[in-house]
Amino acid sequence: MLNSFIIVMREGFESFLLVAVILAYLRKSEQKWLNSSVYVAIVLALAASGGLAYVLNAGVEETTITNMFGASLGAYVNQFFANEALREAVLGAIAVVMVGTLVIHMWRHGPKVQQRMREKLEAVSSKSSSMAAVLGVFLFTFLMITREGMETALMLMQVKDPNLINGALLGLVAAIAFAFGWAKFGHLINIRRFFQVTGIFLLLFMVQVSIYSFHEFAEAGLLPNSEFLHEATEKFSPDGLYGKWFSPIMIGICALWLLGAWLIDRRTKPEIKRITSSPAHASTTSLSDLSEYPQRSAPSSGI
Repeated sequence: MLNSFIIVMREGFESFLLVAVILAYLRKSEQKWLNSSVYVAIVLALAASGGLAYVLNAGVEETTITNMFGASLGAYVNQFFANEALREAVLGAIAVVMVGTLVIHMWRHGPKVQQRMREKLEAVSSKSSSMAAVLGVFLFTFLMITREGMETALMLMQVKDPNLINGALLGLVAAIAFAFGWAKFGHLINIRRFFQVTGIFLLLFMVQVSIYSFHEFAEAGLLPNSEFLHEATEKFSPDGLYGKWFSPIMIGICALWLLGAWLIDRRTKPEIKRITSSPAHASTTSLSDLSEYPQRSAPSSGI
């Protein structure tokens, strides 16, 4: 339940911020007439993400797959859906690659993401044709939100807990609350820390998913000495002796990191105030000062 709560809270809040950046750009550039294409893209992106999650979880009838892919390729696809261990192993591996690389990429290039989003929006919304502008903004929003939705779906499929739905619903409520708080009281929320600590959680969660995917590949018989490897990793499965401790350990590591970051911030803030209050500094404003104020601009370092 805790895993699904944090996953949905982070991904949901990130989606809210993406939408906020897009709508804010359209408002500032006096192109609010394109807002309707953003709203339509959001609805379709959520529907596409939910549909993909349902198909991957429930599977598709053999006849439907055969008609879509043909007899030869359809047979392999049907085998994929019929083999639960193989399906979960492959989806877990995809989730690890997608989420892990994205989190690391955002840590490295986060401060430039918001600017790049604005540049792309400027390019697609300034088309000479109104239809081209609508289509460009629609596709940009659709792809951004669909990416978040598919990430969420793939990660939630790796949570093996009967309380997954409850945790996801609570996470969605928390994401909405965070988004509302950011909109009304942006200076009180350290968005950068939020994305840092949830990014650490996701990376640790991907480690757990990697172990579980390895376990499922062994169960599917695709690894050398699969039977031995499956038995050896059984204790690290979600219901195993060690696997059930993964969630408390992940939360503990994130809490310690957040506590350490908070203590460091408390030590550095008095030094910053002392420097900025000096007469020599009073007449100048550096770029670093602008990057720290207001706190509401911090989403650019997280998404």
